[in-house]
Amino acid sequence: MFSPNGTLPNEFWPDEEGEDFQFKSILQPLEPFRKQTLVLKGVFNKIRGDGDNHMRGMSCLLTADNLLPGNIMGGGGAPAGWASGVSIDQEIKKALQARPHTKTRFGSLEFGVAVPNRADPWTRMSYLGPNQPVAPVDDPYQMFAKMYGQMKDKDSLVSILDDVKEDLQRVSKKLSSRDKQMLEEHMALVRNMETELKTPVQTVAHPMPDLDPGIELVNDNAPQISRMQINLLVNALSNDMVRVATFQFMRSVGQAQMRWLGVEEGHHSLSHDPDDNKDSFSKLQKINTWFCSQFAYLAKRLSETPEPFGEGSMLDHTLLVWTNELGKGNTHTLDNIPIVMVGGGAGFKMGRSLKLDNVAHNRLWLSIAHAMGHDGLQTFGKAELCAEGPLSLT
Repeated sequence: MFSPNGTLPNEFWPDEEGEDFQFKSILQPLEPFRKQTLVLKGVFNKIRGDGDNHMRGMSCLLTADNLLPGNIMGGGGAPAGWASGVSIDQEIKKALQARPHTKTRFGSLEFGVAVPNRADPWTRMSYLGPNQPVAPVDDPYQMFAKMYGQMKDKDSLVSILDDVKEDLQRVSKKLSSRDKQMLEEHMALVRNMETELKTPVQTVAHPMPDLDPGIELVNDNAPQISRMQINLLVNALSNDMVRVATFQFMRSVGQAQMRWLGVEEGHHSLSHDPDDNKDSFSKLQKINTWFCSQFAYLAKRLSETPEPFGEGSMLDHTLLVWTNELGKGNTHTLDNIPIVMVGGGAGFKMGRSLKLDNVAHNRLWLSIAHAMGHDGLQTFGKAELCAEGPLSLT
């Protein structure tokens, strides 16, 4: 899960290290999942080169490699283009899709909430490869149609075939022997289609979620859209449509106005204000706590859903990662980028707060890839930043 514009370090990072730690205000919504939470301080995005820090923070976040040369000018640095490599979510997806026992219908799904209808390095974090950004779907009705439209089409097609079969049987009485043979072949094809259609696209253990009708894709509806998208994501995972997904709130440099929190100003503008501006600080605290509450809701939904292929809940078999393109908004730092993980699906030792020694985020993505069974991956992104190998988090 991605949320933009940095965080408030003093209200985010626990003071303590190890298992005996306390959540600061922003992370309070995760209290019910303390024993399944791993907070990592000291993860750095060390990618430099073209583009400003928002651009590199966003489009290099999951790719961990330089931006390509381009003509998109940011707030500083040289102009830049798209990412130069695959993102970690798509890298893991490709590995899972290559194995029959982990292959799923979609491989991955990319969810969004209030992502603007534009394409640039500030709005894209997932990449199929160099110059291949993947657009998140921020319309829950569009995502619903993508997930379940084929099933609804099947219902319509079965109905049509029933009508056609009756017509063919009626016509057959008036045909010559040769035409009857051709018709029999055609009927055999129809029967095969019927058999195929009686088999669902896949076994759906959990029913399609009901979506609230008529929710407009506007700023003030972000809370409702977020819940709808999270419910769809949980449904996709529980029905094994995907094993990898991303969830993107807004965009880097995003100016969402979170009026449902009593905040009228744009998020990015607030993130630039100095630390001693108490009003802005309080509003940023509310904003980042709200993002955490959405992350906690995702964890809650998974914790309430039985694991379809094993014991316990889906959260016990899933790894959730929440991150950001910046460590701190008003300094635009790529140091100490927020990393919070919840779940139990990676074999990491959870229930801890760790302080790492300024490690490249390449090594974190390498650790997660290995935990997901992609242990043949020796480096990820910029190879020289992986020299010390994956992080030891077990």
